[in-house]
Amino acid sequence: MEKAIAILAAGIGSRYGGIKQMEPVGPSGEFIIDYSVFDAIRAGFNKVVFIIRHDIETDFINTIGKRIGERIEVAYAYQELDDPLPPETQYDPQRTKPWGTVQAALACDGILNGPFAILNADDFYGSDSYATLSKYLDVMVSQNVNACMVGFMLAHTLSKFGTVTRGICESNDNDMLEGIVETQGIGLDDETICYEDSSGNKFQLNADDLASMNMWGFTPDVLDLFKEKFDVFLKAHAQELKSEYVIPTAVNTLVEQGKVSVKVLSTTSDWFGITNPADKEDVVRRIAELVRSGQYPDNLWKGDVPVTSGDRHRDA
Repeated sequence: MEKAIAILAAGIGSRYGGIKQMEPVGPSGEFIIDYSVFDAIRAGFNKVVFIIRHDIETDFINTIGKRIGERIEVAYAYQELDDPLPPETQYDPQRTKPWGTVQAALACDGILNGPFAILNADDFYGSDSYATLSKYLDVMVSQNVNACMVGFMLAHTLSKFGTVTRGICESNDNDMLEGIVETQGIGLDDETICYEDSSGNKFQLNADDLASMNMWGFTPDVLDLFKEKFDVFLKAHAQELKSEYVIPTAVNTLVEQGKVSVKVLSTTSDWFGITNPADKEDVVRRIAELVRSGQYPDNLWKGDVPVTSGDRHRDA
């Protein structure tokens, strides 16, 4: 059975100069995206779809795609400003930016043939999060659930070097998502996690609040629902230069309308990434610690990838 992971990589810039997704962070020059695919393979995923742009295709394939294609089936989807868009869409000719992560997901339509995961290219999610997501994708259809998301403990998603924006998850007693509250300016204040509203008032958050870090699982039918909502978004916002329609917003709307049911999965993994420029040194340090503790080899692609569940990977 196909079990794919789609990676949102259309934001990577040409030639990778100074682009955070292509900053080497591993001891053998690995990028964060290498660790994502490595963890996906050993969790039982057997296909990866890279969502990119045509102008970075050659560089991306030569830098990443070829070596990863030796270990797992690789496909490419392309997110461009005008594709996929309804033919009647009229947008400002000065706009150059694509329309957000819902459009990116729609670029995978026809490429995915079963339940799939979708996540950011520049986030380190940790091995347990992939294992947890993989196992749930195997059973979600039988549980009459068409979406799931991995929620990370808020305390495990903060930056030491500035505030962050996080989607705080609200779920019921059955761990079904009731909504995601986009919360800006989250940081530490004397070891207390808090955020400020627009008036400067501080509010405390809990360390174990679950935050969405854009790590989702869906059945393919959800793409049809995304398309419906994306078309509605375009009718209202197509003339705006920077408006985007993102997956958490679409999911929130579909939950409110009772069209999707979303299981919230918790993980023991720490999330980290390069949110602020000073984060890179911390990311390099943390990966080095994981290598020293034996959780990752010092060269990810030198030997076989140990598969702990699901289908075995294609031999190199």
